[in-house]
Amino acid sequence: MEDFINVLSQIDQIYLWDLIGTAVFGISGVLVGLERRMDIFGMLILAFVTGVGGGTLRDIMIGSVPVFWMNNLTYILMIVISVVITVVFKKQFSEHWSKSLMVFDTIGLGVFTIIGIEKALRFGLSPTIAIILGTMTGSFGGVIRDILANKLPAVFHKEIYATACIAGGTVYFLIDNFVNHNLVVFITIIVVIAVRLLSVKYHWELPKF
Repeated sequence: MEDFINVLSQIDQIYLWDLIGTAVFGISGVLVGLERRMDIFGMLILAFVTGVGGGTLRDIMIGSVPVFWMNNLTYILMIVISVVITVVFKKQFSEHWSKSLMVFDTIGLGVFTIIGIEKALRFGLSPTIAIILGTMTGSFGGVIRDILANKLPAVFHKEIYATACIAGGTVYFLIDNFVNHNLVVFITIIVVIAVRLLSVKYHWELPKF
């Protein structure tokens, strides 16, 4: 057990979060595919675009090419695993489609927001641009997924979605100089998740015109 902990401590924590986010977003993609009664290839495509879509767009914009998943096939493996897990346990997921999708989508949103922020900072970009790229990384995979599934993406209508990413990114920069960095990462993820879940529970909405 101690050896396992030592190994984990030597691994880049952001990389671990990235893999977790890829798997979680992959599951949300498969859930949409199951809901739309797609075949296994369709579900794999939705899992793929949800898991790496936002990050791919981010990397292209900042000139980080080849994009991250092309240099590391572990991301593809995580997507395949997410498909297998979701299909195997589809009966459990199907009992609460909307809740299952919302939970996995929200977790992925929080994880990928911090991934986008961290990568932007590694490229020397400003906090404002980092928050924008974090929001893009967190939300655009879901946008691509929903468009392919012929659904209106959550970011385009009344639900608090991208706003949760902005809230988390703002908290990140407010506390980063005062708190241990690993804790900052965790708190940022929790803020994004909390804002998203609370907005759904209490029906928070942005102004409509």
